[in-house]
Amino acid sequence: MRHLLLALPFALLPLAAAQAHDHDHDHGSLGKHEHGVATLNVALEGSTLEIELESPAMNIVGFEHAATSDADKKTLAAARALLEKPLALFGLPSAAGCTLSEHEVRSPLFGNAKADHDHGHDHGKHADGDDHHHEHSDIDADYSFTCKQPGELKTLDLSAFYKQFPATEKINVQLIGPSGQQGVESTPANPRLTF
Repeated sequence: MRHLLLALPFALLPLAAAQAHDHDHDHGSLGKHEHGVATLNVALEGSTLEIELESPAMNIVGFEHAATSDADKKTLAAARALLEKPLALFGLPSAAGCTLSEHEVRSPLFGNAKADHDHGHDHGKHADGDDHHHEHSDIDADYSFTCKQPGELKTLDLSAFYKQFPATEKINVQLIGPSGQQGVESTPANPRLTF
């Protein structure tokens, strides 16, 4: 499923390095873990649309620790159920006729594949002696759609995503489509993207 997006990290390396340079608190990795900020990679090739979401768990469920209370477990289950229905989160033009063909939602909080990209720090002291008081957990989701009329896929509306996950203040989006590659910043006030 990830064949379209495999080239994306290499194409975006200069951009990611520049962004990481602006935020030196990211513990040396290119993928930053910044509460309120998520990353969305979108690629359209032929009739296949792939969307890859990376977000701190804090944006999605409001916490980053293992769910032990019943309330946390319910919140986690509800968030996962929402992420399992991407057509309700990512507004695609109905004329494009896109249907979900594959998807995968991952997070250490769900107890499946590690999805925290070097952010699962241990409690206690780092090698440099700094105290680190909490873990950083991410929630990642990959979606693959088949679109009957990909030429009609001109916009992507993130309004519903912001409504469902209001702690998300900004989404850094990389789009690869027929008109080339572009990087855009989406916010709740500006949730509509154009291919």
